[in-house]
Amino acid sequence: MLGVYVVVGVIGLVILYAIGTYNALVRLRQQVRESWSGIDTELKRRYDLIPNLVETVKGYAAHERETLEAVINARARAVASTGTPAEQAKDEGMLVQALGRLFAVMENYPQLKANENFLQLQDQLSTTENRIQGARRFYNANVRDLNTRIVVFPSNLIASMFGIREEEFFEIEEAAREVPEVRFSKEA
Repeated sequence: MLGVYVVVGVIGLVILYAIGTYNALVRLRQQVRESWSGIDTELKRRYDLIPNLVETVKGYAAHERETLEAVINARARAVASTGTPAEQAKDEGMLVQALGRLFAVMENYPQLKANENFLQLQDQLSTTENRIQGARRFYNANVRDLNTRIVVFPSNLIASMFGIREEEFFEIEEAAREVPEVRFSKEA
């Protein structure tokens, strides 16, 4: 009779472990989804700022049409991007590069750099970029925790039984990270 109790006890412990592991994986997956929504919110904020920035620049640098169109097209592509984090990161990288070129060109326009509206938009965009980076780090940390739990034995058995898969990191290409600084001096 003691053997039956031991077997039932072991089976009970295995079941409790499986339930606990499953719940931990689901919690981690939800944290990943929640942290992705933080990135999404900040990206939308950036998308909303860009048209105002472009309109402000148009008034001072109308002959920079090619650069402005590149920003508008990159923004449109990024807004429409609904793929995986890797696909979205590619589109975001293109947008960041286009914005970098725009800000580099704007160095040639002292009146624009002194425009109060432009300075406010630039400051908001800079703040938003910092918030995107913070949200990206938070998301990637959650992805790392989930992915680690999914591949580590024995929780990998529970993950595969319930179809819980690894998530992708949100990494912007290295070239996009080399964007010129988005700050301008108030000197004319």
